[in-house]
Amino acid sequence: MSFAKREAIREIEKEVQRRWEQEKVFEIDAPQEEEAEELSTKNKYFATFPYPYMNGLMHLGHAFTMSKAEFAVGYQRLKGKRCLFPFAFHCTGMPIKACADKLTREMEEFGCPPVFPEAAAKDSEEDKAGPVDPTKTPKKVKSKVAAKSGAEVYQWLLMRSLGMSDEQIKLFADSMHWLGYFPPQAKSDLQSLGLRVDWRRSFITTSTNPFYDSFVRWQFITLKERGKIKFGKRHTIFSPRDGQPSMDHDRASGEGVGPQEYTLIKMRVLEPFPEKLSSLAGQPVFLVAATLRPETMYGQTNCWLHPTINYVAFRVTSGEVFVATMRAATNMAYQGFTEEFGKVEPITRLKGQDLMGLPLKAPLTCYNVIYTLPMHTIKENKGTGVVTSVPSDSPDDYAALRDVQRKVELRRKFGISDEMVLPFNPVPIINIPGLGQLSAVTACDQLKVNSQNDQQKLEKAKEMTYLKGFYEGVLTVGEYTGEKVQEAKKKVQALMVSQGEAALYQEPESTVVSRSGDVCVVALCDQWYLDYGEPSWKAETQKVLEGVRVYSDEVRHNFDVTLDWLHEHACSRSFGLGTLIPWDEQYVIESLSDSTIYMAYYTVAYLLQGGVVDGSAQGPLGIKPGQMTREVWDYVFFGGDLPATDIPPKALQQLRREFCYWYPLDLRVSGKDLVQNHLTYFLYNHMAMWPRPTREEGAGCQWPCGIRANGHLLLNSDKMAKSTGNFLTVRQAVNRFSADGTRLALADAGDTLEDANFVFEMADGGLLRLYSQLEWVKEMIGTKDTMRNDAPANYTYQDRVFENEMNRAIWLTDQHYENMLFREGIKTGFYDLQAARDRYRDISAAGDGMNWQLIRRFIEVLTLLLCPVCPHISEHLWTLLGKSESIMSARWPEAGKVDLTLLKESEYLTTVTHEFRVRLKKMMDMRGKKSARSETFSRPEYGVLYVAQAYPEWQHRTLTKLREMYNEADSSLPPNKEVLEALKSCDFLKGHMKKLMPFVQHVKEMLAEKGREALDLTLPFDERATLERNLNYLVRSLDLKEIWVEEATMSPDAKIREDCTPGKPLSVFTSSAHKAWVQVTAVNPQKCVPFFTVQTPIYDGDALTRVMDRIRRTSGVPMNVKVALQKYQKDARSIPVSGDDSGVLGIGSESSFAVRDGQVLLTDPANGCEATPLGTHIRYTVDIGQP
Repeated sequence: MSFAKREAIREIEKEVQRRWEQEKVFEIDAPQEEEAEELSTKNKYFATFPYPYMNGLMHLGHAFTMSKAEFAVGYQRLKGKRCLFPFAFHCTGMPIKACADKLTREMEEFGCPPVFPEAAAKDSEEDKAGPVDPTKTPKKVKSKVAAKSGAEVYQWLLMRSLGMSDEQIKLFADSMHWLGYFPPQAKSDLQSLGLRVDWRRSFITTSTNPFYDSFVRWQFITLKERGKIKFGKRHTIFSPRDGQPSMDHDRASGEGVGPQEYTLIKMRVLEPFPEKLSSLAGQPVFLVAATLRPETMYGQTNCWLHPTINYVAFRVTSGEVFVATMRAATNMAYQGFTEEFGKVEPITRLKGQDLMGLPLKAPLTCYNVIYTLPMHTIKENKGTGVVTSVPSDSPDDYAALRDVQRKVELRRKFGISDEMVLPFNPVPIINIPGLGQLSAVTACDQLKVNSQNDQQKLEKAKEMTYLKGFYEGVLTVGEYTGEKVQEAKKKVQALMVSQGEAALYQEPESTVVSRSGDVCVVALCDQWYLDYGEPSWKAETQKVLEGVRVYSDEVRHNFDVTLDWLHEHACSRSFGLGTLIPWDEQYVIESLSDSTIYMAYYTVAYLLQGGVVDGSAQGPLGIKPGQMTREVWDYVFFGGDLPATDIPPKALQQLRREFCYWYPLDLRVSGKDLVQNHLTYFLYNHMAMWPRPTREEGAGCQWPCGIRANGHLLLNSDKMAKSTGNFLTVRQAVNRFSADGTRLALADAGDTLEDANFVFEMADGGLLRLYSQLEWVKEMIGTKDTMRNDAPANYTYQDRVFENEMNRAIWLTDQHYENMLFREGIKTGFYDLQAARDRYRDISAAGDGMNWQLIRRFIEVLTLLLCPVCPHISEHLWTLLGKSESIMSARWPEAGKVDLTLLKESEYLTTVTHEFRVRLKKMMDMRGKKSARSETFSRPEYGVLYVAQAYPEWQHRTLTKLREMYNEADSSLPPNKEVLEALKSCDFLKGHMKKLMPFVQHVKEMLAEKGREALDLTLPFDERATLERNLNYLVRSLDLKEIWVEEATMSPDAKIREDCTPGKPLSVFTSSAHKAWVQVTAVNPQKCVPFFTVQTPIYDGDALTRVMDRIRRTSGVPMNVKVALQKYQKDARSIPVSGDDSGVLGIGSESSFAVRDGQVLLTDPANGCEATPLGTHIRYTVDIGQP
């Protein structure tokens, strides 16, 4: 991409942004009290994007998601709505505090500026390639620094990679400095991208902002009074280093991961104990296995241990001794299993090898004693490292047990005697339809699993058994015989727990790492929590969701699934930035909990804060933070009587009016990963705060109206990551691609829940296309006086086609933008519309030229359709058209009626022209190869296009039958076998059986591409007339001397007569003319014009227009300039005199020519119908007064 072109666009963008700021076009208020009608109709659109965390610069992932809201706001403005798009900055939580504390520790340990180990300092220089998020640990940095220096990644070095000096970095040891540094950076970057944001309503979170702090306190007091917030011990993801719960936004990895409950099976070790446990003789010692399938314990045959994994024996509060991995022991210590919270004191440490062949007493199994056996696939980071074996229902267990039973050497290696393994066979405990009572055995046999190393087959075996076993399996043993597994599972668990044979245990579903770099556990903590999942609250929230437009069935499904499993969410933590819990100020409200209804705060933020993000100044109403009492907040957001306050009533009413006008929220956009937390909490809290009126109860319902989720953003088809360098900030993108170039590429990246793809090549190409559009518009405005200026009544055929193309583009783009399909919107409203313009230009160049009325209309339409995505270039083009008012005040263009038949005719012409061009090129390539072999090569100069009015009889009958068999419901035809049987019943078709099914398959392919029209027996337009009307365009496009259109039935080639069908013309290109012709001399007698005498052929059957077009092409007369032909009445070999029309006779528009015996005969109805000789010369004159 040319630097000059990009900079030209950037200068336009900067000028446009200055104009918007001066005119305050995005500062939008609710209508005033006197605008009663507008207040009541609420023709408004309120959209928001989750305020980003202020721990780094805004990146392209942020921009991609927020663009969905921003584009929607741009579109809705054009639809005449009053639109509000506010933006704030999230600072609540652990990340900033953890990073600030880390900097402090580094300065204490290494000095200021710190002097780190040499390897770490060297790597920091290597990692200055691009900006990083200083609160996260990039993989690239971690691998180098941690591996070479043996220490954790240094925060100071990460900050240095942002390009900061040491003097700047030390200021970030104060967490408050982050709040003042990054929000202005974010605002500046987003302004450079051209966001339609009302920046007056911006704010930061935490207690630093007294107004927002008061708002959050009011929200939590209200929720607690309504019974939504409770206190108690709850299992939660917990950071031992931080000493508090780690919520989603507090994590470096593992967002969305929750606690997983296991049943801890206690298998008692029988004496005599092995040497490593001998000191515990006489004490109750248990190997503890974590299982998700307690109902299968009736089938235990052995216990698995990993020979080389480290285990510990530790005492629990009951006095018993448990054996498990240290990781599992640590989790248990945080769940009340040990005397001291979070502390494990190992009695002894041992390897799995030390416990092989250990006799155990396991609960529920029919075997009195089972033994520990080796399994090498056990993972130390999952479960307890102890695995109970149920080979009847676990394919892994069955395959492993069979291996140990078969392999003598394996048993000898680990000291396993035959009696420890050979007598133990799978125990039938659950009957599964289709798999019997030994489902694992059946599945492994069916899949031919040979050993525990057949991992792919074992995965399939588990798919066959586990899910089916849970939903359809029936217990055949124990107290709950005859009950389904899904009903008996909890009962069996409760039975073992009550008998002291099991305990409940939890750990993270997968690894979670806190922002402080700590691997998290599950802890049982005293905490305040929001009681999500409480039945009545859940049911009411489901009603809220029912009325929300989510734009995707998959998103709705994900919400349903989340509502189904979501339960209590801890809303408090011990330290970090944020608002203190009003009634228990030892705790801070965590970051996912203070961000559920802040969209309501946007509506009044500027009236309270006056555009000062930290709330340190009073807004236009002069209200102080202390005046915002609970009663005042209640009035603003709930209504009712005016509260007792010294705030003037008019000020209170204005606050209330702003909220009532803008709410409910019309659109919330977010990444798809937030469905499982933030977006669902958002619905829960809106239900709790504004339970009435419901949607069914009518006006006043404040529940959200729309949620749009999107996938993640890839860069050049790879995951965006700072660690790999495949990363782009908003600032970098704007500098590289311009604002509108970036926005166009974001729109083109994708609209679905699948990961979108921002491609640099596409961004460069889009920017070039925008620049070309700008230059073309300038050119058109500069040359408008050379174009036709016809009114609609005088539109040519191509004018009407182009007008219809624009009308269709308006209609389709409207639908796409309404459904938030912006990729499709720019396709129909920009790319396809430009392609229609190009076709109009090319075809018009072969005819009467372009019409300025339509070109101006095209510029206006395209500018408006592009405006939601590329507002800067649109604003500039709007100005070039002479519009004084900003395009932000313009309205969506009106679309006239779309003539679909005319558009099909145009599409037909485009398609067949391409096909003719491809065929001609293939001929040229083939002849070129022959020429290389010394064979004669001649380029085709003429073409004949054969068209068919109807299908051959056998195809006609086949299509008629297929039309009868077509299923309108699913737009399909029956399977080929059924189709063939139906066609066999037609006697006429029996002679065409070899060609039938290939034809049917072709029709099916066309059906998939074109839909129902693929079965039409005729075209909705006159195919021959279309081609003849555009012969001049075809001649120029194919670079031929002449083209003729003939009926296929007239072809001497039987194959053409057979293969030519409606809509599929066949072409023949030759070096000789299809019809007889005579060369005549066309004389121009006019003085002072650049048109001279030329030689032109006249072919048998020519109409006047063909001869005129040929003369235009040969003499260089523009196609939009009128040409008149005259016949000489006497010998024309004398020099013609300009202005002397004696001896010439004008040739009428209905004239035609014939070639007979080497001479041209003219038939002119205007001068009698008799054919008369034309002679060897003809005169032409040009209307030089016409542009």
